[in-house]
Amino acid sequence: MLGAITGDIIGSVYENFHTKRKDFRLFLPVAFYTDDTVLSVAVADALLNGADFGRTIKRYAWRRPLRGYGPRFYRWMASPGTKPYNSLGNGSAMRVSAVAYAARNEEEALLLARRSAECTHNHPEGIKGAQAVALAIYRARMGKSKEEIRTTIAEEFGYSLSRSIDQIRPSYKTNLTCPGSVPEAIIAFLDSTDFEDALRNAVSLGGDADTQAAIAGAIAEAFYGGVPLEIAMRVWKKLPRSYRSVVLRFHQRHPTPTNVEQIAALTGLPPVPQL
Repeated sequence: MLGAITGDIIGSVYENFHTKRKDFRLFLPVAFYTDDTVLSVAVADALLNGADFGRTIKRYAWRRPLRGYGPRFYRWMASPGTKPYNSLGNGSAMRVSAVAYAARNEEEALLLARRSAECTHNHPEGIKGAQAVALAIYRARMGKSKEEIRTTIAEEFGYSLSRSIDQIRPSYKTNLTCPGSVPEAIIAFLDSTDFEDALRNAVSLGGDADTQAAIAGAIAEAFYGGVPLEIAMRVWKKLPRSYRSVVLRFHQRHPTPTNVEQIAALTGLPPVPQL
């Protein structure tokens, strides 16, 4: 899950200041966590507590209301209940990473991904985007090769994953839908040489940088064995204490490749119980 948060924070600067270069500065002082992180932590919290996804997501969003949610999500936040709004946006895919660690098998990963998505994104493409990312992460953490991941996701979801980042980049523009951004984010991982390279690939598309880097980072964390320590420590320092608590508790119950306990100790920033 820290892989998704890392991608979000690094990509946050380039969401509005797009770049087609890979040699961008990885951490800028103004980098911050956005709605991708807020809702990723919310999904993890719901899984930890066996809580309703919709109500937990809405509670988290209200506590951090200025983190860049889309207009339709804001209207959903303001609504009295949790009725979904048939979105096919990539918000369902950006927040799903915790599902792949809580799931005991691929079938459960797909089921939990659907449930985490459909409380807002109940459009078939919104559900499909979340399921594709969850399955890619799950298969990566099970030690599958990139080609096995590519083949499975392409066959299961009909995504075109045969293109390269270099082929996509020149003409690619921001697309906030699952079908227009999730395949490219997955390719950013597939074309990478290590965790950092996956994020650089995603950001260099010049699109929805924070969300696509969150997706690529989530898969890369599982595949490459965690977020590199130096990067993870810088990310940890940018998180609210209550978020660090959820991330640590989730790691303790559903071990993730990144050693969150070590990061907390090295930074001197242990989490505190969530309010």
